[in-house]
Amino acid sequence: MKTNFSMLFYLKKQRNYQSGLKAVYLRITVDRRRSEVSTGRECDPEKWNNNSGRAKGTKEETKSFNAFLDNLQAKVYEAHRYLSENEKEITAESLKNRFLGKQENVHNLFEIFEDHNKKIEALKGKEFSVGTIEKYKTALRHTREFLMSRYGFSDIAINKIDHSFISEYDFYLRSVRHCSNNTSVKYLSNFGKIVRIGLSNGWISADPFANFKGKIKTIDRGFLTDDELKKMAEKKFEIDRLEKVRDVFLFCCYTGLAYVDVKKLKNSEISIGLDSEQWILIKRQKTDTRSSIPLLPTALKLIEKYADHPDCVNKGTPLPVPSNQKMNGYLKEIAAVCGINKPLTSHIARHTFATTITLGNGVPIETVSKMLGHSSIKQTQHYAKILDLKVSADMLLLKQKLSLKQNKNYDIR
Repeated sequence: MKTNFSMLFYLKKQRNYQSGLKAVYLRITVDRRRSEVSTGRECDPEKWNNNSGRAKGTKEETKSFNAFLDNLQAKVYEAHRYLSENEKEITAESLKNRFLGKQENVHNLFEIFEDHNKKIEALKGKEFSVGTIEKYKTALRHTREFLMSRYGFSDIAINKIDHSFISEYDFYLRSVRHCSNNTSVKYLSNFGKIVRIGLSNGWISADPFANFKGKIKTIDRGFLTDDELKKMAEKKFEIDRLEKVRDVFLFCCYTGLAYVDVKKLKNSEISIGLDSEQWILIKRQKTDTRSSIPLLPTALKLIEKYADHPDCVNKGTPLPVPSNQKMNGYLKEIAAVCGINKPLTSHIARHTFATTITLGNGVPIETVSKMLGHSSIKQTQHYAKILDLKVSADMLLLKQKLSLKQNKNYDIR
């Protein structure tokens, strides 16, 4: 990043100055911000040239004095060159400290960010999921790219992060990285944790997020209707890979499992419950919350279908689950073949379980929340908001009940 840099030698009056010699000071200015340092020398004001910032005269003593100032100036330029070549932040204060040979006791952003990521990596599978760790790694990468792109620095002191930095980063994520509102808010939330570490340790004096508002917007989740599920289930596939992906997708539609959970699901996690029926008993990888799901007949049939599949036998899994990338790619083919005009992804199956399979059939939202492994019922409520068909069916029952009451109690003519 190009900076406006200048320096000036000037005479400074000391406190209670009356007359005589004045102290010679060096002023360093970077982007209109100043830092001053004493040269340790003094000069008679009558012999000082304000324009050149040097002493006037040709005597050997004056030449030696000016050579001393020239040497100091060269050292400042050398400090500027060092900071620039090493992609360090160039400020009036950092130039002064480099010139004086001082090592600032600063904590740099990426030093803190990398330390945080190492610590959560060490707690993988205990307190942090693989997905959470990957999100912080991506957040670190985006922050590095932003800092270099916007400011030309490879790192920055944590105490230099301010509201302007946060606003610029938010704009960068939305414009350059093409992140959606919710994705941008989540990356800034990850970055906010690093800032809070700085605040907690006293490395930052004021919270740069104090006046910044980033809000997650509610998104209508896509799901399959009963008719679309039937189309998919009854479709005969000639290509084996499409049939297997269809079956894994349907299994998730009838269990509510996210891709990462069905991928790691083991036969040992399917057991007989108190009702003598088969249940899936797992901890969700994303939230580490317990999820207990009674297996519906369709899900049981799919497990039986693949009981002797070589991959399932070797790995001890109920279904042969491909990579998420392949799964989502093949689902697009399946949607086209089945005449389903929706952008299918593996996660649509989870939404279908929450809406069409459970809430749409009168299962209480508290029960659905428990099966989905949500830590709060608020996470489940957004599914209920889009079930217009359920609202219509409930109101039809209400109309029928009211009609019976009115016919019984009133004789309306």
